[in-house]
Amino acid sequence: MLKVAVAQITPVWLDKAGTLKKVKEQIQQAGKAEADLVVFGEGVVPGYPHWIGYTDGAAWDSKVQKEIHAHYAKNAVQIESGDLNEICHLAQIYEISVYLGIIERPADRGGHSLYCSLVYIDQTGEIKSVHRKLQPTYEERLTWSPGDGNGLQVHQLGEFTVGGLNCWENWMPLPRTALYGQGENLHVAVWPGSYRNTHDITRFIAKESRSYVISCSALMTKEDFPIDIPHYDLIMENVPDVLTDGGSCISDPRGEWVVEPVLNVEKLIIAEIDINRVLEERQNFDPSGHYSRPDVTKLTVNRERQSVIDLKNE
Repeated sequence: MLKVAVAQITPVWLDKAGTLKKVKEQIQQAGKAEADLVVFGEGVVPGYPHWIGYTDGAAWDSKVQKEIHAHYAKNAVQIESGDLNEICHLAQIYEISVYLGIIERPADRGGHSLYCSLVYIDQTGEIKSVHRKLQPTYEERLTWSPGDGNGLQVHQLGEFTVGGLNCWENWMPLPRTALYGQGENLHVAVWPGSYRNTHDITRFIAKESRSYVISCSALMTKEDFPIDIPHYDLIMENVPDVLTDGGSCISDPRGEWVVEPVLNVEKLIIAEIDINRVLEERQNFDPSGHYSRPDVTKLTVNRERQSVIDLKNE
């Protein structure tokens, strides 16, 4: 058996330090509950770019958009600078693995552009993969950059093999296949929030892969916008009362609920999952094993970390 925890929280929006504090509190709580894994939503540190759709985000050369974006960038996570060191330390102390959604400002891409990344930290406190979202969705492309395949990795966790994708990547058949082919049987899907995202795809992936699926979302209401962010008044003019309502949930390998979607409440959801349920369901369908035909169709995955320079002397 594996004990998993799903941390459905409201970020301290566009406040890296404030949100990391909440993340650490949830890790400690999950650790004290003897969970083996704790999951956080997409880009929860420091939060989803909710302003774009309500402030004419596509306006070219807009001073408003530049100023909000700069504030977002200042609060993005820089792994190389040690922003996640305390998270890693807590993972080590409590011997708990962590999947954490961040907005990353990576040095290997120059240190200025932003990526929606899913970080896996193992039970020794080591960062084992950083998956940068392959294709930001719709208006997200105005603030996030497209990632690469380096983070399409799986990790051994007890008897399970765990992998994860960001938001609408979970609708992309080939990235899912990349994880299935590496033996994934516990799939982590992270979302900015909302029942409309999680209630169908969570069970669909479970049925397709015959795996457990954890969907983790965040919460955001109009009252959660801090008044000290740039152009607060403009943002307030159009945002709805509820932007994301959660919807975190867990499905078993038959597509049946272990935990039904949880709405409109901050909560640490804890459940136990059994590897035998995976093995039972793989008896009649295994998408990368006996029910595959690699002689007919096969996926090629490029896991090279992309960069504009290759420093040969290093």
